[in-house]
Amino acid sequence: MSDLSDESLKGFYESIRKEVEADRESMQRGHKHFFANSDDIKKYAASLSAEMDRRRLSYTRIAWL
Repeated sequence: MSDLSDESLKGFYESIRKEVEADRESMQRGHKHFFANSDDIKKYAASLSAEMDRRRLSYTRIAWL
């Protein structure tokens, strides 16, 4: 992760956050398959978050389902 630019790091994290929000909307419509249920996605997001914290970047935390 340390080789990514700040913008790339935030972009990857933001993409995951938007997918979680889309899952939340899908859940409200009764869908049952969600991107955010993956442990691997959560681990990847956690590693991105840790790196952004290390760099003291500001970002919106993911509100997991």
